[in-house]
Amino acid sequence: MAYLATAEACDTNPSLITRGDLRVLHPIFQMYGQRRAFAGRVVTLKLFEDNVLVRQQLETKGEGRVLVIDGGGSMRCALLGGNLALLAQNMGWVGIVVNGCIRDVDEINGCDIGVRALASHPLKSNKKGNGEMHVNVHIGGVVISDGDWLYADSDGVLVSNTELPV
Repeated sequence: MAYLATAEACDTNPSLITRGDLRVLHPIFQMYGQRRAFAGRVVTLKLFEDNVLVRQQLETKGEGRVLVIDGGGSMRCALLGGNLALLAQNMGWVGIVVNGCIRDVDEINGCDIGVRALASHPLKSNKKGNGEMHVNVHIGGVVISDGDWLYADSDGVLVSNTELPV
């Protein structure tokens, strides 16, 4: 997918922003991974301190998509680590947005994937398999639906109801 600058997308699409079809996430995320900019169709997960569904989703072909994980903003454990980031890279995912923490930052930074997360934390998550897939999530002041389009770069993260022209 060609690169789309988020600032330019905001400048050239004011009517989409006014209608709520293009939304800007609050600037709460740290940047990790080798891809500083990424974009793709969204797959959503909603869970809390349990990353079984994260692995399950990342074991499927990414096909240039972005996994958006609503971890409830928990700062008590990590939902993504180096092994899962490498799996995501190998399965063709381009990015992961985590409303929660990650771990193994050096390993994640070695992967050809873009990751946005609130912070890093050394503790692993639970492994019970609780959570929901393909549901609306509320992250960074924005509702994100399965199938939306996400665009991320060093200026921020945008979510659009439809694919934006490059």
